[in-house]
Amino acid sequence: MPVAESNVPQFGALLAQYIIAVPEASRPRFLARLERGAADRYRGWAAALPEHAQVLLECAASEEQIAIRVDALYAAIPEELAAIEKALPDALQTYFNVFDGRPIKEQLALQAAAERQGSQAWQGLKNANLPKAHQAELDALTALEIQSAERLEALVESLPDAH
Repeated sequence: MPVAESNVPQFGALLAQYIIAVPEASRPRFLARLERGAADRYRGWAAALPEHAQVLLECAASEEQIAIRVDALYAAIPEELAAIEKALPDALQTYFNVFDGRPIKEQLALQAAAERQGSQAWQGLKNANLPKAHQAELDALTALEIQSAERLEALVESLPDAH
């Protein structure tokens, strides 16, 4: 039961009000916190689908790795941390609401789409002023997102429609 393209939300647009509530310099760290929220979702799916826990936990580990690497790339700005903490709960709830009431197979298909969209976010942070090593790290984050999307897409294809 792949999700029709027309039924896949644009996660960036869905979360835009929360993203823009965070000062621009701290947005990558805010996105890292959202990645950790996605890792929590993966762990929940792993518990619900123990026969597929390995792939789901690999995806959770990728989300955590992305967050760790983003935090290493972008310095914390203490006076902006409050904005991140203020926007985060509602952003996570908005993200989680997309999945509510849907069969797990559809949730996973939506998450695969979210991973592909997330890969574009890291590319969006690249600019000519960044050192080459920094740009290469953003490319590596993009690759991790795509790898998770591919894992999920394969999993979705293998699941019966009853999930």
